[in-house]
Amino acid sequence: MPNDSVIAQAEPASSVAIRARQSRGASSDAIYRMVARSLETRHEGGGLLLDVGCGAGNLWRFLANRFDRYVGVDVVCYEGFPADGTFYPIDLDTQRVSFPDGTADVVAAVETINYLENPRAFFRELVRLARPGGWIIVTTPNQLSLLSKLTLMLKNQFNAFQEAEGGYPSQRTALLEIDLRRIAAECGLDDVAIRYSGQGRIPGTPWHYPALLSRCCPRAFSDNVLVIGRKPCA
Repeated sequence: MPNDSVIAQAEPASSVAIRARQSRGASSDAIYRMVARSLETRHEGGGLLLDVGCGAGNLWRFLANRFDRYVGVDVVCYEGFPADGTFYPIDLDTQRVSFPDGTADVVAAVETINYLENPRAFFRELVRLARPGGWIIVTTPNQLSLLSKLTLMLKNQFNAFQEAEGGYPSQRTALLEIDLRRIAAECGLDDVAIRYSGQGRIPGTPWHYPALLSRCCPRAFSDNVLVIGRKPCA
C-alpha cells in the first residue's frame, strides 16, 4: 500500500456517493466509544487499523493511541479525514477492497453494513481483510431498542430505516442481534460478543435515557449494537 497520506482520487459519480454524503461521514461519539471499549481487553496495541466505510475518519480519534497506522476506505473522502491516515475511495456495494488477504490487525465497519445491499458478502470481505488472529468489528442501528420496536409497531418500519425520516434509501439493510451472531458464525469467527452503545433516544423526544438506565438494560435503551469476533489462526 502507498505511504500514509490522504490519497486524492476522483470520487464515483453515482447514487451511492450521493447517499453516502447524506450521512456526513460521522456517527455519534457513543458508537466510537463502544468500539474502543470492545478492544480494551482484546487488542494488545500496535499494527494496522482498517476502517471500512470510514466516513470522515472520526474513529481514529478514539483509537489512535492503540495502533501504529490507520487506513480508511469509503465511497467519498469527507472533509476532516485524519492527516496521518491513508484514504482509498471505493464503492463497497460493487467493488472488492483491493487489499491482500490478512492486511489488517483490526478491521472495523462502523455504521456501514446497514447502508449496503449484501451484508453477508460485505462481512466475508471484512474477514478476508483481517489477519489470522485479528479482530473484526461491525456496528449497526439496534433494531431491538425500545425506540425501534415502538416505531415498528406504530409505523411498520424500523426507526433508522424510515423513508420520511431520511433513512431509506440511504439506510438499506436492517439487521437484528441474532443476524449479526449468525453471520459471524457463518464466517467462522471465534470469541464472538455483542455490545451496546449505552446511549438511546427517548421516543418522541430529542433527549437520551439516563446513562445508568442504558447501562442496566443496554439492549432496550441503546440506539446501536456491535458484534466483534476474532478470525481463527488456522
